[in-house]
Amino acid sequence: MTRLKTRIVDLIEALGPLPVNEYMALCLFDPADGYYTTREPFGAGGDFVTAPEISQMFGELVAVWMYQVWAASGRPLPVTIAEIGPGRGTLMKDMLRTLSRLDPDLANGATFAMIETSPRLTEVQKKTLGVTPFAVGWHETIETLPQQSLFIVGNELFDAVPIRQFVRAGAGWRERMVGLDETNDLCFFAGAGSVDPTLLPADAADAPQGAIAEVAPARTALMATIAERISRHGGAGLFLDYGHFQPGVGDTLQALRSHDHEDVLANPGEADLTSHVDFAALAAIARAHGLEAHLTTQGDFLLGMGILERAGRLGADAGQAARERIAGDVERLAGPQAMGELFKVLAVLPRGVAVRPFAEAD
Repeated sequence: MTRLKTRIVDLIEALGPLPVNEYMALCLFDPADGYYTTREPFGAGGDFVTAPEISQMFGELVAVWMYQVWAASGRPLPVTIAEIGPGRGTLMKDMLRTLSRLDPDLANGATFAMIETSPRLTEVQKKTLGVTPFAVGWHETIETLPQQSLFIVGNELFDAVPIRQFVRAGAGWRERMVGLDETNDLCFFAGAGSVDPTLLPADAADAPQGAIAEVAPARTALMATIAERISRHGGAGLFLDYGHFQPGVGDTLQALRSHDHEDVLANPGEADLTSHVDFAALAAIARAHGLEAHLTTQGDFLLGMGILERAGRLGADAGQAARERIAGDVERLAGPQAMGELFKVLAVLPRGVAVRPFAEAD
């Protein structure tokens, strides 16, 4: 039993069962034993590999997108270019290199911000970025960013924001809870109180007994904070994650450890807990703030931004093994059987700002 699991069992014995969102928050962000506060999750030696770790092409194309949105917005200065949930800092490292080549005046004039809550990951990011000539600062929240145009990217951010789950029981719905079974081990069960049906997805009314529905108020609150800032000061947002375009009913909560799935309740604090992102809900929040929200798959986004052309240039003077590796990276990032279809992209823009690959599609 992990140290955090022992503490969670003691907590439930003392105070009663935990809603799923509270359990998830403890597992991921507990200051002493949480997953993101104690472990190195990224890369081949960790529990999962993110797109920036697969290839420099990902960060380069995100930077090109950010640059063209900035240019289409009238090239505002001063400006903040931020990453929220920056992992090891690889994406920002590739963006800084690319932006400095695209427009040295922008790279030297912008404020670069890393929005990170984990002190341990902050130190990892500082090592990744090394000694940089650009103005990079660290923030725990968006609220402390300068009051100016904000161009922000989040890769695999929203999937780790805690969710609430509800289970169909009888004629209504009850909150899904984490409690203790007869052997004093963690288990899921339906809470006692009924749930307001207006909280649930639209198609929940027809769900069978035992069905699970998910809502993510913390995600929508975070998106509202970002959208409000962009709506007030200008800028844009780009968010890439695995999820779905249409809301629905189903259990997507999962635990990932050493590149494999495991029981969500098995090892609190030692496995990454995530769930699929409802992109339609996030897009609706952005539109409610007067912004345009465009949705596409990661594959279509990267192909539209020119990943094949970039791969060709990278491989032009490389050997056969390197070209094969680059081709494999393209397939992994953009292929329909890999990340290309599973991962979705949400672009948040002021009205009237049109950039590829969304300008043609919409």
